Amino acid sequence: MARQHVDVLIVGAGISGLSAAWHLQKHCPGKSFAILEQRAQIGGTWDLFRYPGIRSDSDMYTLGYRFKPWTHNKAIASGEAILTYLNETADENDIRQHIRFNREVLTAHWSSAQAHWLVTFRNLENGETEEITCSFVCVCAGYYNYKAGYTPDFPGCEDFSGEVVHPQFWPENLDYSGKRVVVIGSGATAVTLVPSMASAAQHVTMLQRSPSYVVSRPAEDKIAQGLMKVFPASWVYTLIRWRNVLLQMYMFRSARKNPQKARTFVLDLLKDELPEGYDIERHFTPAYDPWDQRLCLVPDSDLFKAISSDSASVVTDHIDRFTADGILLKSGNTLPADIIVTATGLDLHNFGGAQVYVDGRQVNSGDAMTYKGMMYSDVPNMSATFGYTNASWTLKADLTSEFICRILNHMDKTGAKVFTPRLTDPTIIPEPVVDFSSGYFKRAEHKMPKQGSAKPWRLNQNYALDILALRFGKIEDGVLEFSEGTSANDAINAIAAE
Repeated sequence: MARQHVDVLIVGAGISGLSAAWHLQKHCPGKSFAILEQRAQIGGTWDLFRYPGIRSDSDMYTLGYRFKPWTHNKAIASGEAILTYLNETADENDIRQHIRFNREVLTAHWSSAQAHWLVTFRNLENGETEEITCSFVCVCAGYYNYKAGYTPDFPGCEDFSGEVVHPQFWPENLDYSGKRVVVIGSGATAVTLVPSMASAAQHVTMLQRSPSYVVSRPAEDKIAQGLMKVFPASWVYTLIRWRNVLLQMYMFRSARKNPQKARTFVLDLLKDELPEGYDIERHFTPAYDPWDQRLCLVPDSDLFKAISSDSASVVTDHIDRFTADGILLKSGNTLPADIIVTATGLDLHNFGGAQVYVDGRQVNSGDAMTYKGMMYSDVPNMSATFGYTNASWTLKADLTSEFICRILNHMDKTGAKVFTPRLTDPTIIPEPVVDFSSGYFKRAEHKMPKQGSAKPWRLNQNYALDILALRFGKIEDGVLEFSEGTSANDAINAIAAE
């Protein structure tokens, strides 16, 4: 039986994959495509994570798609609401018919002789290995490993008599009502879990080695709600979306330009959020500057309210070891616990975990340079969606999809079959792709692609600049190399002959 051939293969049916599919249908209606999704449902992150309180850490006016207005009241939305939104997107645009669920991509081999990718994947329903060929691969699987989170090797973990849970693999029927819970971590997951669990637990303690910057934001956007009573939803969505984009850009630039002023501003906000005399210096004052790591967002001050009501607390200390009934700290204090939640981070990888080869040579993503934050040097006909670290993921995902469609249409017009980013400028210096000090990025720095010291190898991390570069910038920029390669008919004939 001959392998199927599609023009474009999308890996992943989460936010990025659905964006790629919508843009292909809109801007490249003649292109055939398929989506391989490892899970049994669409949604990616929003289907995987099921821990209490799971929600967006960006407003939905920017986390939502440009082409589908977010019309719900809550701008900081629950995971369930986001998953519903993504399902609506798939169904309204007939995308689901293109998705093959329970398909784990294993390898992708590029053949210059045939100018196509041969992708192998495992059918998780029957365990069999299958193959498909395609002219282009859009990797939309994010950058973290769905099969494993990051958990340090805590001494004495085997001695703990209670239950140890990682948020990425939350037990469906975990009962924490009336229990003593310790959440290890200080990032976005921890600040989400603590107030949510505190409503039912006996007490929840957030145990952190060092603090993060935490800011509160209203869960509902009253201005947007008021405008939607008067104007069409699409108008309001665009207006509020740009207001939030510009505000975020201003705050990020201001924090980088004057970090001490930004630090003072954020910490001053906490004085009105926490009880009088609370040790803000110890528990909420990081050693790093604002936006050296992503700020943690809490809706409607829920974390601070839980602390003020004594249903939750923060302890800043180091772990000595787990004990039978809790955690012994380096200070000599102990934290009693019935349940320990290790909100300790993600395990990062590339290509959705697949092995990628170009003409038999395995691609080491840690050695590659990223072109415009979406392609790899010397890797033909492939894109990889990587959202913003200082703004909503979807803003960059949509622009990436638009740019890929521009390239595909340009190639159709010029007769080219292959595009390859080529780094030929010896003055370009490799730098870390993410200018953040977050632990999960630092742990994976060796296997993440590099960015360059100058454009187009340098990331903008700026939505407005990326609109100019990706929506209106030149395709033929002297860096993308185009060639005719093998015709589609020749490729299909070669497939049939194999």
